Amino acid sequence: MPGPPRDPEYGEPLTPPVLLASLLGDRELGLRHLAGPANAGVHGVHASEMPDPSPYLLGGELLLTAGAGPADDPDGYVARLAGAGAAALGFGVAPVHEEVPAALAEACARHGLPLLEVPPRTPFSAVARAVGRLMAEARTRELRRVTEAQQALAAAAARPDPVPAVLARLAATLGGSVALWPGGRAAGPELPAPAWEALSALLARVGREGGPATATDRAGGHHLAAYALAGRAALGTATPARAPGDHTVASVAAVLLTLLTAERPAGAEAAALTRLLLGGDPAGALATDGPWYAVHARGSGDPQALAAALGTVLLDPQLPDPHEGGVRLLTDREPEAQPGWRLGVSAPAAPAGLATADAQAGRALRRAEAARTPLARHTESGLAGLVGAAEARAHAESLLGPLSPALRETLRGWLAHHGNWDRTATALGVHRNTVRQRITRAAELLGRDLDDPDVRMELWFALRVAGG
Repeated sequence: MPGPPRDPEYGEPLTPPVLLASLLGDRELGLRHLAGPANAGVHGVHASEMPDPSPYLLGGELLLTAGAGPADDPDGYVARLAGAGAAALGFGVAPVHEEVPAALAEACARHGLPLLEVPPRTPFSAVARAVGRLMAEARTRELRRVTEAQQALAAAAARPDPVPAVLARLAATLGGSVALWPGGRAAGPELPAPAWEALSALLARVGREGGPATATDRAGGHHLAAYALAGRAALGTATPARAPGDHTVASVAAVLLTLLTAERPAGAEAAALTRLLLGGDPAGALATDGPWYAVHARGSGDPQALAAALGTVLLDPQLPDPHEGGVRLLTDREPEAQPGWRLGVSAPAAPAGLATADAQAGRALRRAEAARTPLARHTESGLAGLVGAAEARAHAESLLGPLSPALRETLRGWLAHHGNWDRTATALGVHRNTVRQRITRAAELLGRDLDDPDVRMELWFALRVAGG
């Protein structure tokens, strides 16, 4: 059955869901639960009056309707939604119906699909905005949890007996059990036999020569994961449930345990990585003057495999911008494109210039994504070299101030594709008419003629400086 967007390897949702209880508790919305379970998680909102909107659902949506869609066949309508993985159905009373049809409520109860009544005074857009706000709050909480977990793991690694301290902290953060193989060191509650046997098999699998870097399974009511460490060692985790940030937290612990347990520590590189994790400056710990390349990457692959392909262990599991998923790396090899990733690569830099290189890599990644290319390298344009950074940013923010983030993103993509509506729509994952509407609105707010090449040049420069 389809469901919300999930991590391709670990099967967990990429973002925390919004619980129906949170929506029902919003008095301004005035929603009322009528049928089906009340404990579903919502990952998005979609409104449709089609008799069968299921082909347009990814899964996890709260589908909103005024009643035209399910009018003729309530049971078939609900069955199709449930089969498509919809999280819930919101029925707006008035203008089509004065109350929710009993047949629809019965169908929702029969197929286990939550049914909510949306009162006449509540626009569907208000429900969508509430879900968006709650999802943003959930992402912020999860990012804060991951950041605090990283800091706590780094602090545990600095204790006199670091390995048990890191394992204990990881178990407490994940709310489950962890184990280090071989050696039998563990932390957290004792696992049921089926879960322990399955986890032991995973640990042996990733720990052998030529084995995978990571592996997952489910057994004994637990989500299991194993991470390869140095010297054929492995870290295993077992949790009753998985949160979106658990993989990142466990990956940080795996890196720290690799540094703590490897027979031949990575020396200066390990010190640099530890300083990156602690938020410090790695320049003083690098063994050579370089040149070094900062890399920002976003994709669906294994970050540690990406680091290995780029010839480095200097991996930070998060980009500096908390609203962007991805990783950043440092390497002394000139990076090439990697399958499954989009890369932004800085200009070659000495250790003292790594902060500038990090910013260059971020801008290059945004350019790679706008142009849908696997790799973009930093190239300093003449204008960027002539205008001071602070002055350029002030001008960019003044120029782009009337535009919302969505309008900025659309304008950046449209300019990157030289005004081509279809390619811009494909890159952004929206309909071409949406692109036209947004560009028209941007032109109105800016009071500029977007067909003027001078205007386009100025806007492109402003978007680059302001980060799009």
